[in-house]
Amino acid sequence: MAKVKESNQIIVDREVPCTVRDGVKLYANIYRPNDGGTYPILLCRLPYNKNLPDFSHRYIDPIRTAMNGFVVIIQDVRGRFASEGEFVPFEQEAEDGYDTVEWAAQLPYSNGNVGMFGLSYYGFTQLYAALEKPPSLKAIFPAMTGSISGEAFSRDGVFNFASAETWILDSVAPDYLKRKQDSSEYAETIKEITNDLDNIEKWHDFKPINQWPPVMKHPELRELFGKYLNKVYLTESLSKGTFSSEDLNLPAYHLAGWYDNFLGPTIKNYQDMKKSYHNQKLIIGPWGHGAFSSEIGERSFGITSSGLSIEGKEDITSLHINWFDYWLNQENTVLPEDDEPIKIFVMGINQWRSEKEWPLKRTNNTPFYFHSDGKANSNMDSGTLTTVPPEAEQADQFVYDPESPVPTNGGSVLFYNGKNAGPRDQSGIEQRKDVLIYSSAPIDTPIEITGWVKVVLWASTDAPDTDFTAKLVDVFPDGTAYNLTDGIVRVSHINGQGRVRGKTVKYAIDLWATSNVFLPGHRIRVEISSSNYPWYDVNPNTGETTLDTSEMVQVTQTIVHDSEHSSHVVLPVIPAE
Repeated sequence: MAKVKESNQIIVDREVPCTVRDGVKLYANIYRPNDGGTYPILLCRLPYNKNLPDFSHRYIDPIRTAMNGFVVIIQDVRGRFASEGEFVPFEQEAEDGYDTVEWAAQLPYSNGNVGMFGLSYYGFTQLYAALEKPPSLKAIFPAMTGSISGEAFSRDGVFNFASAETWILDSVAPDYLKRKQDSSEYAETIKEITNDLDNIEKWHDFKPINQWPPVMKHPELRELFGKYLNKVYLTESLSKGTFSSEDLNLPAYHLAGWYDNFLGPTIKNYQDMKKSYHNQKLIIGPWGHGAFSSEIGERSFGITSSGLSIEGKEDITSLHINWFDYWLNQENTVLPEDDEPIKIFVMGINQWRSEKEWPLKRTNNTPFYFHSDGKANSNMDSGTLTTVPPEAEQADQFVYDPESPVPTNGGSVLFYNGKNAGPRDQSGIEQRKDVLIYSSAPIDTPIEITGWVKVVLWASTDAPDTDFTAKLVDVFPDGTAYNLTDGIVRVSHINGQGRVRGKTVKYAIDLWATSNVFLPGHRIRVEISSSNYPWYDVNPNTGETTLDTSEMVQVTQTIVHDSEHSSHVVLPVIPAE
C-alpha cells in the first residue's frame, strides 16, 4: 500500500458521536483530508477537553498530521466534557478504547488501520485499549506515561502526593463538578478551585491528606479523591486478570524525558513490550512532563534538544507521521534492520545519539563507594566518592524531622503549571544538616553514564517506618550542583513495618535513569537524606502515613559505609570510544 498524497485542504468535523457497547456516546473532533479517499486513523482519547488547544494540540499538530494523509480523531473519554457517562479513572478505558478503535476503523473515510497516540493519561488510554486487542489497532505511540503493571503514582511505596493533589484539583475537578452542580453553585465552586490552585503550595502542607480541604469542601469530589489516594482505580481497572506490558503485542514508539515523572515506567514499558514483540522504539530527550523546550529548570541544552528541532532535522509531529506511515500505510511487519530503535539525548555534551538496545550492551556498571569521617552532613570535604571500597570508617548520622523536610528542588516532578521541574542548583539544599554529601574528586577525563542508576544503602533507623532518598548530581567547577536523577524508598515497602528498627539493613534505591557526560573539572556527587517534599509525602516516622495522620516525630538516621556495609552508587559507565 503506497503512502497517500499530501492534502492541502482539511475538514474539521466537531462533536462526532461514537456509541459504545452500553449505549453511552463519546464525542470527538475529527481532522481529515478533503480529498474523498480513505486514510489511516490516528486516535487520541483524553480527559482534558478535546477543544482545548493546550491539550488537543499540545505537542502534536493534528492539522499538519491530517495534511500528511491521516484522519486524526481526538475524543473526550467517558464522563469528560462533551462525552456522556460517569468518569471513572482508568477503569473505563479498556472497553471504551476497544469500541472506539473499531468504530473509527469503520468510518467511510478510514482505510481500516488505526493507530493511537497521546501523552500522560492519554498514553494510558492507548495501553488499556491495546490490552483488549482490537483487531484494527496496528500501532501506538505512548508518550510519557505510566506502566499498567507498575506503580504509576508512587515510588517504592512513597506517594507522589503533590502531583495527585494537583491532578485532582486542576485537571479533574472543574469539569467533574460542573456536571454535578447547578450553574449558580458551580460559579462559586470554580472561584474556590481557582483560589485554592493559586495557593496550592500552601495547601500541600495540610495533613492528613485524606481530609485535604480543597477537596473536602466539595462533597461530590470526596469519593473520587479517596479512591484515587488508595489506588482503587488502578486495581479495579485490571481486575479482569493479571496484565503486564508484555501482553501488548503491537508496534510501539515510546517517548520519554530525562526529567519526566513517568521516565522509569516509560522505559520499562519499552523493555517489557520488547520481550514479546520486537518492533519497539524509544526516544528520550532532556524534557519534562509534556514540556519539550530546549530550556528546562535552570539549564539550556541547545536548540537541537527541543522537541521542535530534534537534531535540527525533525520534530515530534514528524516522528509520529513517519512512524504511523510505516505501520498504517504500508504492509510492514518488522522494523528495518538498519533502523537503530533507540535515540537518546546525552546531556553534558548535549548531543543526540542512536543506540541498538537499552540498556547499552557496552555498559560497565561501576560502584562508586561512600566514604567519610562521620561528618558528611557538616563538612563539604568530609564525604567522598571513589571506586575503592571502604574499610573501617565512622558512620554518618542526621536527624530527620518530618516537620521540616528537605524541599523538592527540581527533578522528575509534576507540579501545578510545570513548576519546579528539571535540573536546578542543589548547593543551597546541600547546606542542610539532614543532607549527606558524597563527592568525587574533580574529573580529569570525561565520564559518560547512560542507563539505570541505583544506590545501595546500608542504613539504620530508630523509627518503625521511615524513608531514605538519594540524588545524583553533576557539580560544575564553579560549585553549582545540578541534579540528574533521584529516588526514594519506604522502609516498610521493602521489609515490612517495624521489622528493621535499630538494625543495619541494606536498601536498593532506584534512581531510574539518565544520560550525562561529566566533563573535566566536574565532580560526581550523591546526596542522601530522608525526604523530598512536597513531591513525595513525608514519612511521619510513626508507622502511619500522612494520608491519614498529622502526628510526626523526629528520628536519627545512620548511614553505614565500612568493609561489611559498603554503601555505594552503581553508575552505568559507558567506555570512551
